[in-house]
Amino acid sequence: MSVTVRVPAKVNVQLAVGAARPDGFHDLANVFLAVGLHDEVTATPSAGGLRITCEGPDAAQVPLDRTNLAARAALALAERYGRPADVHLHIAKDIPVAGGMAGGSADGAAALLACDALWGTRAPRAELLDICAELGSDVPFSLVGGAALGTGRGERLTPLEVGGTFHWVFAMAHRGLSTPAVFGEFDRLGEGTDIPEPVASQDLLDALAKGDPDALAAAVSNDLQPAALSLFPDLAGTLAAGRAAGALAALVSGSGPTTAFLVRDAEAADRVAGALRTSGTCRSARTAPGPVPGATVLTDRPA
Repeated sequence: MSVTVRVPAKVNVQLAVGAARPDGFHDLANVFLAVGLHDEVTATPSAGGLRITCEGPDAAQVPLDRTNLAARAALALAERYGRPADVHLHIAKDIPVAGGMAGGSADGAAALLACDALWGTRAPRAELLDICAELGSDVPFSLVGGAALGTGRGERLTPLEVGGTFHWVFAMAHRGLSTPAVFGEFDRLGEGTDIPEPVASQDLLDALAKGDPDALAAAVSNDLQPAALSLFPDLAGTLAAGRAAGALAALVSGSGPTTAFLVRDAEAADRVAGALRTSGTCRSARTAPGPVPGATVLTDRPA
């Protein structure tokens, strides 16, 4: 049998970042919104141990060894339940790689859920979330989806109410950005300054709850954006092109380099995406609504 799990990308509608902690991480107030760009991970029994394959855009950039978060998820679950990680994980990739949309984290959450179903381990939801938190800061949200406030380093989640659908356009950059490098640049830019404790914006939470795109546009923010722009100055041209095309708000998604544009409706999304594609400032542009569900089992069938 095989099990396929579908898992969404995310956009950070607010990313407030505190000073570096002694452990090297940063405290965050991270407002996640799951959006309709998806990867799919299929788990199939393998007599030869753990194996990873990948297809889709940017698949060549995806590691196929045990550094892949999908592989780490399978190994973590197998270790907890005292069983071999005899599984072939195939990733059908559609979330941008190294794009600040949690594509690797999404694959980790999807692999964990797929292996749990394939192996019949029936891990409680709380245990799955605990494993996700061990794998990385964004992995728990990939499992949960919807909208949530992440605190700590982003792994402690509080679900958020959302009063409607928000429409987004995402512009994919011509190259990737390293998340550790962006956080390192954030630390460099903030050296010698008093960095406040990160807190969620009440105006932003109210805008989400009301489903009000204009209010949300006025409240979105990303403390990592100056660092991403410092490392990748061309992103400023992409942001400007999206605003000129009529986006209500433009920001770098997470650590970048994908840029995110909030628009009023699906028609506006198509218009802004078209303008970005012809602007010469990005590799491609995609539309996606949010929120959408987190990791979801699609199939459970004979292989």
